[in-house]
Amino acid sequence: MTGTDFSEWLRGRSDEHLRALVAARPELVTPVPAHLDGLAARACSPSALGRALDRLDRFQLAVLETLALGDGPSSRPALLSMIVRAVPDPPGTSGTSGPSGASGASGAEDVAAALDAALDTLVTRGLVYGSPDALLPAPGVPAALEPPAALGPPAAEVFRHHPPERLDVLLHDIDPAYEGGGQADAGRPARERLTALLSDPATVARLLEEVSPQARAALDELVWGPPSGRLPSARREVDTATAQSPIEQLLARGLLGATGEETVALPREVALVLRGGRVHRDLSPGPPALDGPVRDQELADRTAAGQAFMFVRMVEELCELWSVDPPGVLRAGGLSVRDLRRTAQLLDLPEWAAGLVAEVALAAGLIAAGEGEWLPTGGYDGWRIKATEDRWAVLAAAWAAMDRAPGLIGERDDRDRPLNALHPDLRRSGAAQTRARTLSVLEAAPPGLAPTPESVLARLTWEQPRRRSALRDPLVRFALREAEHIGVTGLGVPAAHGRSAARGDGRAADLLAPLLPQAVDHVLLQADLTAVAPGPLTTDLGRRLALTADVESKGGATVYRFSEQSVRRALDAGHSAGDLLAMLERHSATPVPQPLAYLVTDVARRHGRIRVGVASSYVRCDDPALLDEVLADKRAHLLRLRRLAPTVLASKTSRAALVDSLRAMGYAPVAESLEGDVVVARADARRTEGPPAARVSANPGPNPDAAAAAVRAMRAGDAAHRSRRRPAETPEGQVPRSPSTATISALEEAIRQGSRVWIGYTDSQGHATSRILEPARMEGGYLTAYDETRATVHRFVLSRITGVAGYDAERSQTPGERAAGVD
Repeated sequence: MTGTDFSEWLRGRSDEHLRALVAARPELVTPVPAHLDGLAARACSPSALGRALDRLDRFQLAVLETLALGDGPSSRPALLSMIVRAVPDPPGTSGTSGPSGASGASGAEDVAAALDAALDTLVTRGLVYGSPDALLPAPGVPAALEPPAALGPPAAEVFRHHPPERLDVLLHDIDPAYEGGGQADAGRPARERLTALLSDPATVARLLEEVSPQARAALDELVWGPPSGRLPSARREVDTATAQSPIEQLLARGLLGATGEETVALPREVALVLRGGRVHRDLSPGPPALDGPVRDQELADRTAAGQAFMFVRMVEELCELWSVDPPGVLRAGGLSVRDLRRTAQLLDLPEWAAGLVAEVALAAGLIAAGEGEWLPTGGYDGWRIKATEDRWAVLAAAWAAMDRAPGLIGERDDRDRPLNALHPDLRRSGAAQTRARTLSVLEAAPPGLAPTPESVLARLTWEQPRRRSALRDPLVRFALREAEHIGVTGLGVPAAHGRSAARGDGRAADLLAPLLPQAVDHVLLQADLTAVAPGPLTTDLGRRLALTADVESKGGATVYRFSEQSVRRALDAGHSAGDLLAMLERHSATPVPQPLAYLVTDVARRHGRIRVGVASSYVRCDDPALLDEVLADKRAHLLRLRRLAPTVLASKTSRAALVDSLRAMGYAPVAESLEGDVVVARADARRTEGPPAARVSANPGPNPDAAAAAVRAMRAGDAAHRSRRRPAETPEGQVPRSPSTATISALEEAIRQGSRVWIGYTDSQGHATSRILEPARMEGGYLTAYDETRATVHRFVLSRITGVAGYDAERSQTPGERAAGVD
């Protein structure tokens, strides 16, 4: 059968089947083909077939390979008999029970059911076509599968470059009855006869009896692949009389063929005979089972919830730290190793975990590069006011969809350059898909099972055997480690909210909420200038306390320490001593200790007595004696201060440097603006504009409406492609003409019904033409429609449409068109 047969088969499929094809292979309608012949050609192109084959699991691929190796159409029973031979007996059954035994019958039934499901998938995706009694691979599939089932090239290909004389010698050694004649017709008859002999099991068995056990062992190494080898020391042109080594014995009998100066290959026909009629070995109709330790599911859920809570807090803490002291952006992009190490120390995390926090924050749109620094975005302010479970859902979705590989941070690229966090080179095209496939495997794990990385890799290899690459295994291991740190899994077990995040059903936040620790709105103030948080603090209290005190230790309870610098930081942010003491009294389970109250009051009393402005900068103070003290201080010599007035000093030092220097000398200045107002140093004042967070649809294919529209367009284009008939409602030689209101109404009705119309249209030169259209939409004075007369989608100016008439489509219909209701 040919490509034309495949096109006719597609044409006979119903619209429902075509929609299923488009949904399974969305690349076939990007853009929409003009007709079904174009769809068939695109479906059989090497690139489209490669994508479709990459989506097949191991069993589906084996079924397609078995079908492609046939000489012609195969029936389902014949295909089943070939597949059953490749499936090993179930564990615990004897190899002699066979299909006739009870267990063998059960296994055969399972294989038959799996075969039916695989054939249904292959037919739906347009990789197999025909009737159940005459199934064929789609055109181009055998070439796309080459080499199938780890088989070598056919004998005709292996011996293609052998001279006729050499073929005569081979044939005479294999079949003594051969009388020569290879020279005729450039050796073609000899090659055909050689292929026939090597395909005969009796001939191959006889040849194997003639070789040594070592030669047979060498052949066994090639039977199940790889089918070729490199043997530089073997002679190529030998016969049975002069062959000495095991390889030479095989070459002399055609059981191996020389394909190059130093390479040999096992002919496909010989391999199939040696495989005993089986195409595959140890074929499983189902995926391998996941294995690993079994743990309490409830404990795993709580552990994962704790990890999720901590991850949200780490992202928030990173954004707060970078609001005040943002790290720089490297010239080539990314975060320097020093800044990553410093961030990891501040977050009390390993460097790989700190890199993951930064990468997820970037993917979620919470941080971005701005003005040469990594800063929080405006989106962070909206994110931080959400509930913890909602914030985690945003982070988990961003992690699952991002095309970056945080696990590669610290590795080196192919130019031996380090890969930095947040660097553009961390993008990997297969990262998001590998992560999604890993999450789908975790989502399918039984409750309480912590799948081992090896079993997850084995499952992924079975599900998509053609997509295995050198980077896939590391990406899978990275995904498993990151899932544990983010809180998708706990103790290696997929949590309930993690399974929901993997499915993308929008219920992850609801499932996580009851498992999160309850936030507390109070602390325990102590006389040693510390505050103990007995649990996770509310977002508002946590930010206020982080501004007023420094974290001293973390654990079951977080300890904060108040100091002169931390209190001054809160005063710089615009709070007064009264505000700070009122906040502490409101959120403390104990009275405010006297030492803490004295500390706040004393720092506030001295805070702001000295004002610093721009001269380059100036110092202003209402107390001249205090300025005398500053001028007399030897440490002020480098500031190059000079007195402008009894209460004003000027300096060539910048305002920020002057403030820092005076504070280092023990004073408590504040910065003021040109208007004389105190400059409030807000921790959340520095923000940058970042790109919107990436969003990846759970279903990358076209939506049902788009698929249906694509099928309608292809049907309409196919009708015009096959039969160009002039509409009959308008006299010959005239174009349709109708009032503008009737024209608009007719077009709107055609859009609603998905029907075709015949229009009159005046082109830019004023010439009247007629078009057969399938209208899609009207907007902004334009009609967008599929133009059947030109087989393309086009925009028409509504004011140039002279009229609309019905389209007479009386013609012969295919079964698929009748089923679809095409006129």
